[in-house]
Amino acid sequence: MALPLTNLLKKDAVWSWTSEAQQAFEAIMSSLQSALILALPDEERPFSVVCDASDFAIGCALLQVDAEGRERVVSFQSRQLKAAEKNYPVHDKELLEMKYALVKFRVHLLGQKPFVIYTDHASLRTATSSPHLSQRMARWLSFFAECNFTVVYKPGKQNVLADALSRRPDYELAHLAYLESPLYELIREAYADDDDLAGLVEVLSAPNKAIELTARQRSRLHRYSVVEGLLYYQVDGGDEPRIVVPNDEDLRHRVLYEAHATPLSGHLGREKTYTSVARNFWWPHMYKSVRKYVQTCETCQRVKPAPSASAPLMSLPVPADCWRSVSMDFIFELPAYARGHTDILVFVCRLSKMVRLAAVRKSVTAPQAAQLFVDNVFRNHGHPEAFVSDRDPRFMSHFWQHLFRLLGTRLDMSTADHPQTDGQTERVNRVLEDILSSVCAAEPTKWSVLLPQVEFALNNAVHSSTGFTPFYVSGLRHPRTPLTLPPASSLGGGEANADDPRGLKGLRTSVKRNVLSFIETGKAVRQRVRDAMAAAQDTQKEQSDRQGRKNTQVFKLGDQVLLNAKNLPTQTVFAVGSTKLRPRFVGPFTVIGVHGHAYTLDLPSSMATHPTFYVGLLKPYRPAGADEPEEPTASQNTAERHSPSSERDLPREAGQAQEPEPGQEHEPLRG
Repeated sequence: MALPLTNLLKKDAVWSWTSEAQQAFEAIMSSLQSALILALPDEERPFSVVCDASDFAIGCALLQVDAEGRERVVSFQSRQLKAAEKNYPVHDKELLEMKYALVKFRVHLLGQKPFVIYTDHASLRTATSSPHLSQRMARWLSFFAECNFTVVYKPGKQNVLADALSRRPDYELAHLAYLESPLYELIREAYADDDDLAGLVEVLSAPNKAIELTARQRSRLHRYSVVEGLLYYQVDGGDEPRIVVPNDEDLRHRVLYEAHATPLSGHLGREKTYTSVARNFWWPHMYKSVRKYVQTCETCQRVKPAPSASAPLMSLPVPADCWRSVSMDFIFELPAYARGHTDILVFVCRLSKMVRLAAVRKSVTAPQAAQLFVDNVFRNHGHPEAFVSDRDPRFMSHFWQHLFRLLGTRLDMSTADHPQTDGQTERVNRVLEDILSSVCAAEPTKWSVLLPQVEFALNNAVHSSTGFTPFYVSGLRHPRTPLTLPPASSLGGGEANADDPRGLKGLRTSVKRNVLSFIETGKAVRQRVRDAMAAAQDTQKEQSDRQGRKNTQVFKLGDQVLLNAKNLPTQTVFAVGSTKLRPRFVGPFTVIGVHGHAYTLDLPSSMATHPTFYVGLLKPYRPAGADEPEEPTASQNTAERHSPSSERDLPREAGQAQEPEPGQEHEPLRG
C-alpha cells in the first residue's frame, strides 16, 4: 500500500508526487480511520505465528485463541524486502520471514511456553537441524535458539492471513487470454489484392474521401459495411452481417477446410458444410465453391456410400420436446483402441437430433451400459418418456427391463423384420462411421480419442429433417469453433469500465421481456421442428416405399472411377484388423473395357481379383481442382438445395442467409 511513498524516501530518489502516490496516501489515511479488529494479548494463553514471504515483501501475524475458542489476531507486521534481500533464494526468504516475526513479537514470545509457527514452506520444518548451513543461516539459527517453537507446515491455500500481508493483489494479476484466429488478419490483407473489394473497403473506411467506384460497386454499396478493417455483407436488415472473403483461392480453401475437413466438422455433406460456412462468411457463388470442394474431397469420395435402394419405412411418433424420446444403439467391431474400446454406444434425441457417444469395450455389460446412460444422458437431460431400441440382448436383459419399469419408461421395441423403426439411430450410425472413417483415415485405431470432436461435429451440423443444428434446437445458440472466434476488436466488448464498473448497462433493458421472448422463440423453433419432422417423415416414407433408385451412370474408356470395397478381401483394402472403418471405395482406377452395364478396370496385380465389375459397384472419381460435373436439372437442383416443403416456412438461424443465384448476387434467393 505504501510502496509509492516509500520509494520517494530512497536515497537519490527524484521527488515526483504522482497519482499513485496520492492514492497510496489516501489509502493509508482511510486505513487509519477504520475500526480496529485486533485483540488484546493474554499472556496466560499460548500464542501462534503465521508468516509468509513473496518476491517483494514479507509479512506475519501474531494469533491467540480467546476464551470462546475463536482465533483472534493480536498484531500484524509486514515490510518490503531490501534490494539485497530480493536476491535471496526462496528458502532464505522464508527463514527471513520467521526471523522478522520473532523480532517483532519478541516481547510476547520470549520466555513463553512452546508456541507454533505456521509456514507454507515445508522445508522449514527441518531447517534448524540441517547439517549444511550458510553463514547467514547459522547466524539466524543462533537467534532462533532463544525461543521455544515448533514449525508446522500450512499449505498456501490455507495460509490466507499471511498471504494478504506479503502479496498485494495488484502485483499478481490474473491473466485473461483472448483467442483470435489469424484468418481475420489474412482476410484484411487480401482485400488490397481484390480489385472488386478494394474500392469498397476504401470508400467505406473513409466516406469523405473522393474515390471513384464503378456502377456495379455503387449499386451494391449499401449491402456492405467495414468494422475494424473487415468487410461485412448483409442481404437485408433481417440478415446477420457476414465477413466477406476476398477472391483468394487459398483463403477460401482454408475456410472450407475448417468447415468440412477437420474433426470438428466431420466431413459432412455439401448442404451442411454450406450452412456452416454461411453463418459467418460470404463470397459470390459460395454454394458453388462449397459443392465443388465437397465433391472433390479425396476422403469423402473414398468413404461415403453410393446411392442405394431404400427399404419400406415405418415412422415413429414425432416427440413433443427435446430428450423426451431417445433412441439407442451400438456400433460394433471398430479397430481396437489401446484402452480396449471396440464399440460405440449411441444415444440420440429424436426431436433435436443431438447425439451422445460413449466408447465401450466389446464385453460391456448391461449394468455398465446403464451407467453410461446415466453419465451421458440422464444427468444432463433427465429420463426420457419413451425409449427406442432394437432387440440387442444388452437392451433386453432383465436389468434393463427392471430399470426402465422402475423409472416409468416404455420400450418401443423395433420389429425384427422392420429395423427402420429405429431408422434414426441406424442413420446416425452410418453418418458416424463415415465421419470416423474420414477423420481417422491416417490412424484408424485412434477413433476413441476423436470421439468428442466427432460428437461435436454431428451436433453442430444442420439436420436435413429439422432445418436446424441440434445445438440450436436445444439451446437456441451456436457454439464457437476456431473458425468462428470473434475478431480481436469485438473481444471484451461487454467488460466493465470506469463508467460502468459492474458491467450492468447492457442488462438494464427489460429482462422480463427478453426472457419471455427467448422462451417463445424456443417454443416456436421446437414446434416448427416437429412440423418439419412430420413432413420429412411423410416424404421419406413416400420415397422409400417406391422402387429403389437405379445407378444410371455411364463411363467411357479412360474414365477414372472408384470401386466399392465391400466384396474385396480385407487385406487388399485396409490392414487394421477390422472392416468397420475401412474405406467404402478404393481407387481411382482407369476404365479399360466397356461391356454393357459392366466395366473392366485396370487393377494392380496385387489385388488378385477379377477386374470386371457391375456399374452398381462404381462411382466417378473427381480429383481436386477438376472442372465441375454437368449441372443438374432445375428440378434436381431444387430438390438438392432445399429440404422438404415445410422447411421454407422455418425461421433462418442467426447468421444463416440464403445463397444468391448467379446474376442475382444481391437479392435473396426466393423459394
